[in-house]
Amino acid sequence: MAVKLRLQRKGRKASPFYHIVVADSRSPRDGRFIEKIGTYNPLTVPATIELNRDLAFDWLMKGAQPTDTVRAILRFKGVLLRKHLDQGVKKGAFTQEQAEEKLAKWIEQKEARIAARKEKTAEDKRKHVASVDGTAKVKAKPAPVVVEEAPVAEEVPVVEEAAAAVEAVAEETAAVVETAAEPVEAVVEAAEETVAAEEAAAPVVEEEKTDEA
Repeated sequence: MAVKLRLQRKGRKASPFYHIVVADSRSPRDGRFIEKIGTYNPLTVPATIELNRDLAFDWLMKGAQPTDTVRAILRFKGVLLRKHLDQGVKKGAFTQEQAEEKLAKWIEQKEARIAARKEKTAEDKRKHVASVDGTAKVKAKPAPVVVEEAPVAEEVPVVEEAAAAVEAVAEETAAVVETAAEPVEAVVEAAEETVAAEEAAAPVVEEEKTDEA
């Protein structure tokens, strides 16, 4: 029977949450499992991982094969480092006490970095909440544009000047019309005099014609 260390999905839709389990490779992903060794929540920053390092190490040494994601989790939690140090102890590279000291120092540094990352995330969240807390921001209002109106007293001379100009144009037009009318009246008078002279001369001509007959 092939045994695998893998994730078993839990949680609601769009809110995944995983159990880290030891299961038969032939079982469905969310089916039966042999043992639960931890949890994994990828929605937090950083991701929240709860893992029983001793159980994970024991199953790993028994030959259980982790999936890619679980292998990354084991590396993140120091289980793979513990396996590497255990092999070094078996080869005589260092003692068991030295291996445990190195592992404890590495885990301490790792946990410190994780704590710093969580604190930074919490601080960023507080700043974001403070920036969108609903407090109305006062915006600088633009200075009103003042339009100065000319006083009414100054407009009166302009109107009077316009009226005087209109009257001057009217007078010039009347003078032109009168000047143009004078020749016409003279022609009419000359025509009337000519007609009167012709009428006065007409009877005389008729009498002369009668005497000759």
